[in-house]
Amino acid sequence: MSNLVWTRRSPFAEFDALVRQSFGPATTWPTPGFVPAAEIVKDGDDALVRLDLPGVDVDKDVTVEVERGKLAVSGERRDERTEGRVRNEVRYGTFRRIFTLPTHVTGDAISASYDAGILTVKVTGAYANAEAQKIEITK
Repeated sequence: MSNLVWTRRSPFAEFDALVRQSFGPATTWPTPGFVPAAEIVKDGDDALVRLDLPGVDVDKDVTVEVERGKLAVSGERRDERTEGRVRNEVRYGTFRRIFTLPTHVTGDAISASYDAGILTVKVTGAYANAEAQKIEITK
């Protein structure tokens, strides 16, 4: 696996390029809220998609869905404070991240857990049979 080099471009440009290399094209639609930071980790044949979601009530405000070959994570970080804020660097509002799944992955292969502000979506078998197959060229 090659080393990643981060540049001053958008912090999500390199991630989205990595997603395209791993899963195919990724789509991120701009939202009025924020885009949670994410990473994909290869764990054997499985992929772990981790999203930073501190301060989010995952029971009420986060949805993980699989539809037509895409993994969609959406939700909202609510701003419950009304007074006393001197400075605010935390982004609130809705978010939606969409990742294209390998064609052999179904919703049954997806599970999600939340711990210490990190949503982890496990895609079982995402990298199974992911090696390139050489095709013979005939003359």
